[in-house]
Amino acid sequence: MTSGNAPTLYALLGGEPHLRMLVEAFYPKVQEHPLLGPLFPEDIRPVMEKQIQFLTQFFGGPMLYTEEHGHPMMRARHMPFPITTERAEAWLFCMKQAAEEIGMPDDLKEIMLARLQGPAHHFVNQAST
Repeated sequence: MTSGNAPTLYALLGGEPHLRMLVEAFYPKVQEHPLLGPLFPEDIRPVMEKQIQFLTQFFGGPMLYTEEHGHPMMRARHMPFPITTERAEAWLFCMKQAAEEIGMPDDLKEIMLARLQGPAHHFVNQAST
């Protein structure tokens, strides 16, 4: 899938198989992280599937998340959870580690992380402690 003549980030990352690998490398890091782990359920599989759907859509692939769950409204969906700047940064750090673990090329990793910076910090809803 392309936007104009340029390939989407979804396509550059390798589509669904590579996003799945990324998410499967990411969530064990999240679960082990002392700031993030307590925010997530023990059964992480449903969260992982939603993340794959969201990232597919967010990076320019098929609108999987919207088709199944409606408009993402990610800030509203994250409001019940205490998200601080430290947690946003920890989330991004776990994503960086996951990208490195699966061997994502540095240029794509940097583009992806830059793309995720804004949303990660947009979800902050509590002052840091």
